[in-house]
Amino acid sequence: MTPVVDVRGLRKVYPLDGGEDVVALRGVDLTIDPGEFVAVMGPSGSGKSTFMHIVGFLDRATAGTYRFSGSDVSGLGGDQLADLRSRALGFVFQAYNLLARTTAVENVELPMIYAGVPAAERRRAAMDALDAVGLSKYAEHQPNQLSGGQQQRVAIARSIVNRPHLILADEPTGALDSASSEDVMALFQRLNRERGMTVMLVTHEADVAAHAKRLVTFRDGNIVSDAPVAPANAAVLV
Repeated sequence: MTPVVDVRGLRKVYPLDGGEDVVALRGVDLTIDPGEFVAVMGPSGSGKSTFMHIVGFLDRATAGTYRFSGSDVSGLGGDQLADLRSRALGFVFQAYNLLARTTAVENVELPMIYAGVPAAERRRAAMDALDAVGLSKYAEHQPNQLSGGQQQRVAIARSIVNRPHLILADEPTGALDSASSEDVMALFQRLNRERGMTVMLVTHEADVAAHAKRLVTFRDGNIVSDAPVAPANAAVLV
């Protein structure tokens, strides 16, 4: 099985004028296989966000190799990375990042517009994605007509509409109440279980990470633990 993510000796150094360089990653080795649900945790400054940015082609490593679905992406140019990012990755952020005066279905269609998918095909795929997150009946609602949890579900639908190799979720429950957070995490579990979606979730909350199947912990730019999430601690699927 070819890993979706395979990084070796990954280092990231931020040079500072007139001071010591900041070393964010110190030689990280990690693989994520297709169908995994991985939570990444660590305190502020641990390197977890830097790692996610590199995995998501939003930043470049200073040293080391990164193979994405079997291809070495370390030497790709900015345009090549942007194209790969739009086709092969789905992003979910804490702030939802929905267009305010655009309906739910139109928000979900956006990645396909950038990819040049015909309108009728876009609409069918967007409705299927909204159905997958339980929001097809809200397709014509604008974000201000939806709750925070529903807006995040729209964002998740948008992230899966192109059937990406990997979903990257950055603190996806950070702006939600407890009940909405539980609903969103149960949705990630269902997408992983039923559709085989590969998910990497960055969070600082242990109860959110407990929904994943594997927990990777960063500290001071290093991975200090990498272990399965114990079934007894995992959330109950409904």
